[in-house]
Amino acid sequence: MRYARTREGDMFLSSTAVLLMEVVKLITCLMIVYIDAGGLLKMFRLIDQQIIKQPVDTLKICVPSFVYLVQNNLLYLSASHLDAATYQVTYQIKILTTALFSVFILNRKLLRTQWISLFTLITGIVLVQLANTDDNTTSMQGMEQNRFIGFMAALTASCLSGFAGVYFEKMLKGSNVTVWIRNVQLSFCAIPFGLISCFLYDGAKIREQGFFFGYDKFILFLVLQQASGGLIVAVVVKYADNILKGFATALAIVISCIASIYIFDFQISFQFVAGAGFVIFSIFLYGYTPKKPDT
Repeated sequence: MRYARTREGDMFLSSTAVLLMEVVKLITCLMIVYIDAGGLLKMFRLIDQQIIKQPVDTLKICVPSFVYLVQNNLLYLSASHLDAATYQVTYQIKILTTALFSVFILNRKLLRTQWISLFTLITGIVLVQLANTDDNTTSMQGMEQNRFIGFMAALTASCLSGFAGVYFEKMLKGSNVTVWIRNVQLSFCAIPFGLISCFLYDGAKIREQGFFFGYDKFILFLVLQQASGGLIVAVVVKYADNILKGFATALAIVISCIASIYIFDFQISFQFVAGAGFVIFSIFLYGYTPKKPDT
């Protein structure tokens, strides 16, 4: 995302990318619902029963839908104003906000060792990502960077990420509605919000330059990657929880960095090794249950 906002050439409109991501998610989920339902007529009947005829339930899902939309726009804003290292480090606060919202919204109780593991995880991710960040960062073409705006955008996105993720987890696990129908609901709500956002903030540019101005293969790949990532996260949350999702993401970061050693000739540093060690240790620590003393 950072590279997409700082590279040379025509700059795409981030609001259109967020909207397009929701459209891709909607199409993907409708295809899966169609396959699961076993036909077009059955799919429409399912949508009618679980979405159209459940207006209160659908309105509830509009809350995380709107929050996710704001969060994604804030991430693009943050990536435009911060260097890669600061952006990556600040956004890791979402791990802690997710845990806090899990306690308040889901009444989940975390052991002291689990809280320690969360802070250890954040430390590990920060070290790994800083080790994998090029010191030579470029500023966004044609735009003055404001670090305060970037930092506040990343911080707000972290809080929104924690809230929306936990709220959506509660919706997923509080009913028998499939994760794909839930994502259809999310997109049904997010697309109108996205359209309003596009034409409210970038309407003049869209009319002058076109909706897909600045798009190329890389931007399309970024949209597809974010859409698929959002769907994978929803599946993980459905069958696990948001906190475990954070650990899985952290492990994926470490694995991708290790793969970069062979693919992109990434140089291992002490910082990376220490960070990877923290991540792995935090995973074991989170799953560790202290034995109760014998009475």
